[in-house]
Amino acid sequence: MKNRDKYRKLKFSILLQTLMAATLTVLVAGFLMEILAGGKISNSLTEMFDKILVRFSADGTATELYEKLIVANKEFFLLIGFLILFAIFFNVALSKMIMYLMQVEHGIEHVVEDSAVPIRLTTELKPIEVRLNEIKATIKRQEIEAEKEEKSRNDLMLFLAHDLKTPLTSVLAYLSLLESNPELTGEEREKYTKIALAKAQRLEELFIEFFEVTKLNLQEMELVMVPVNLSLMLEQLADELYAVLKDRHLQCEVEVEDNLIIQADPDKLIRVFDNILRNAIAYCYDNSTIIIHARRKRGNVEITFSNQGDPIPPVMLQTIFEKFYRVDNARSSKTGGAGLGLAIAKDIVEMHHGTIRAKSDDFWTQFIVSLPLESEEEESK
Repeated sequence: MKNRDKYRKLKFSILLQTLMAATLTVLVAGFLMEILAGGKISNSLTEMFDKILVRFSADGTATELYEKLIVANKEFFLLIGFLILFAIFFNVALSKMIMYLMQVEHGIEHVVEDSAVPIRLTTELKPIEVRLNEIKATIKRQEIEAEKEEKSRNDLMLFLAHDLKTPLTSVLAYLSLLESNPELTGEEREKYTKIALAKAQRLEELFIEFFEVTKLNLQEMELVMVPVNLSLMLEQLADELYAVLKDRHLQCEVEVEDNLIIQADPDKLIRVFDNILRNAIAYCYDNSTIIIHARRKRGNVEITFSNQGDPIPPVMLQTIFEKFYRVDNARSSKTGGAGLGLAIAKDIVEMHHGTIRAKSDDFWTQFIVSLPLESEEEESK
């Protein structure tokens, strides 16, 4: 019903044009009938037909033929005359309708023009005007998004090339040093081999991050949702990273409620927590403690990763989840990350209908993940 009402003015205008054409046809036809029926013009036409018919028939049959051809078929000729008049007047009325089509055509051409001027049509075509302007705005928005995506792809290549160059150069340098200096002691060889291995591992991490974010961009990742014991997952994660924590002289405390069950994709979710915890390890002070805390909160489960390190400036707390963002480029050379880990974590959390945020002060930096908690009815199944 609403769609019909949108074009009420247009329908009324077309109906009015048609009625005007019909009215003019009736008036002109009536006027001509009045003249032809009772005046000199009628007599003149009769005499003209008689002269024409006399040429093709005997003199005595001219009047008879006139009666048979003209008078007997008077209604037919009147109908033909009426239709001709209506066609003439309706053709004039059609010019108004053609004007509508021309305006729509002009509006469609204006849609693809690179202009901020909105499309304007006559009042009767207001719904089409609104729709065309919506389409134009959508196309413009898509163009802007496409430019951003193109810039993002270019940035991807630039950041990747930059981040790959440093550890790759180090790997090549240390391997060349080992090859060209056979006189190196066993201790020196072990030292340089460990450095080369560490740099190669950074390269591997960069490639993993790169392919993960590419996968998220190029196709929609499908989640395999199953009940997940979050309490057990977080404790296992801390145990698996024990060697990394020990290397930095760090401790990790896991404070979680028992039996926190959520519906999630365990492989994707462990990637989120692993990225956040590794980020905390990379940027926390040596000989400090990382705390993983999880609890129920208003129908959700809230997981907090807290570490002591240099505070993140408030203006940067939102941008740290953007691709390639790193708070401190100097520190990034230390960690070797491409700034993709937190972006991947954010994408996966949002796919689980959750949220991720960060806060930081002079004492603690915290990453807080909130995920929907499985209902009691589902837990009992």
